[in-house]
Amino acid sequence: MQKLINQILKFGVVGFICFFIDFAIYTISCNVLGIPYLIAGVLGFTISVIANYILSMKFVFERREDMSRTREFVTFVILSLIGLGLNELILFVCIDVVYMHWPWLSERLVVSLANVGAKIAATGIVMVYNFISRKIFLEKKDSSV
Repeated sequence: MQKLINQILKFGVVGFICFFIDFAIYTISCNVLGIPYLIAGVLGFTISVIANYILSMKFVFERREDMSRTREFVTFVILSLIGLGLNELILFVCIDVVYMHWPWLSERLVVSLANVGAKIAATGIVMVYNFISRKIFLEKKDSSV
């Protein structure tokens, strides 16, 4: 149990670093450069996935001996693309479905704060998905269990 707790903590640190990368790119793209939020979401997510792969496989998960690095990276990318789909869906629902169609909300909250809140919600949900899916598909199985 302690090993799992330590792993979750390491995943949290890596996740925080990658969230900061993703969040900074997303926020600057949306609020400074005027890039549409869905495109900004893809941009931030893509760059953070590369950093996440490097850090996760070095510090969080034990590499599987029966999987080539190429297959490992492809699996990581596929799992990340599913995460990206979840991320974009949550951003879309939060901004286009909720924020844009609930006048009482859009009258009280500026779009830049709605973007930030949507991104935080999406990141939290996708983070849980990422840990579980990577643990199942990428980590070396513990033979002592």
